[in-house]
Amino acid sequence: MQDTIAAIATPNAVGGIGIVRISGSRAIEIADRVFKSKNNLLLSELEGYRAVYGMIMDKQLAVDEAIALVFKAPKSYTGENVVEFSCHGGLFVMQRVLRVVLENGARSALPGEFTKRAFLNGRLDLTEAESVMNIISAHGEQASMAALNALDGALSKKINKILDVFLSAAAHMSVWVDYPDEDIEELDFSSLLIDYKNARNELEKLLLEFDAGQAITQGVETAIVGRPNVGKSTLMNMLIGTKRSIVTSYAGTTRDIIEETVRIGNVVLRLADTAGIRNSDDPVESIGIEMAKEKLNRSGLVICVFDASEKLNNEDYKLLELCRNKKSIAVINKTDLPIVFDEQEIKNYVGHIVYISAVNLQGYDDLKNAIENTLGTQEFDTSAAMLATERQRDCCKRAIECVDEAIFAIESGLTMDAINVSTDGAIESLLEMTGKKVSDAVVDKVFERFCVGK
Repeated sequence: MQDTIAAIATPNAVGGIGIVRISGSRAIEIADRVFKSKNNLLLSELEGYRAVYGMIMDKQLAVDEAIALVFKAPKSYTGENVVEFSCHGGLFVMQRVLRVVLENGARSALPGEFTKRAFLNGRLDLTEAESVMNIISAHGEQASMAALNALDGALSKKINKILDVFLSAAAHMSVWVDYPDEDIEELDFSSLLIDYKNARNELEKLLLEFDAGQAITQGVETAIVGRPNVGKSTLMNMLIGTKRSIVTSYAGTTRDIIEETVRIGNVVLRLADTAGIRNSDDPVESIGIEMAKEKLNRSGLVICVFDASEKLNNEDYKLLELCRNKKSIAVINKTDLPIVFDEQEIKNYVGHIVYISAVNLQGYDDLKNAIENTLGTQEFDTSAAMLATERQRDCCKRAIECVDEAIFAIESGLTMDAINVSTDGAIESLLEMTGKKVSDAVVDKVFERFCVGK
């Protein structure tokens, strides 16, 4: 990290203000080359956390007015010297300012490189760094609060507390094995077993709440499925509050997948209105039906729509089989018509059953509650520690597997070496989660999804 990096840190759009960020050992030196303050002060003469008004200069040519804000290492976001130029937010102006900075010794920052440097310099651990993008991409208040708590170290504190259990046990076992002649107190295995089971329960709780956390912070892929003409498109339009899907009385109108993102209660759903699932000789409709089945299989939530005025047929049962063992809600639509539908026939296939009239916009609140109950978000505590990424989930899962092996070794009376090996495996997985012991490949993978400038 010897080189100094720079990037536009604000969105690639016209705005009142745009920010060019510079970070590295030469950040202040490079900034002094391109910035001329109104009081002729050099930025290198300033203490940290000082702002100066002046002009960005390209040799003798003025580029734009700017406020230069100086942060000195290690008290900056990245832990390095940082200068931020707040300029006018025109796209051309911002590009000109960045170009001048690059021509004077900086290089273009890679996606997430500022936050990556914050991690490598010990300003953030890996779970806190991952929360940064969740804050940026938060779709609502609960998602923002959950990500902010992660940035504040909620998950790190929880993992470090669990780590202490295993580290203490591993240290005690290592000393006892390595120095058998010393007067070292033996481990109390009954007490150790209780500690390991309690730690396992804490990890298991994090794992069980992962899907609910993802629903709040990342949103859920949701497929609206059903046979033709049951009201899928009308339901889609009801949920998004506008006519997005074409609605007609003819079966097979929807042939492609129509997608839209919508907030329902505290959850963001990435909705997909799919083709009616049935047997069809129409080659175009058949393609749409296969796409609908694929979408159903990939989705984290399935909203299966039925016609309240009709009895179940073979196509409905085939659809219900596809929904079995998935997080699903049966929506019984068209309750404005005489109801002949028998819900007893579907209770073994779906998690919740809701009656609505999409055309009359009735039943929205019941459907919202069913969605939150199905996804486990209704009582979700955004202030609690939460696994935020698949990487963190995988680390937690591997740690639990190692703890289970250690518990088995204790209960089976196996040697201390066997317990220690499993304990070390749990420690490795938890250290990888927080980034205290992680490969360069994993670090690169974490930051590749970040935007440039962050």
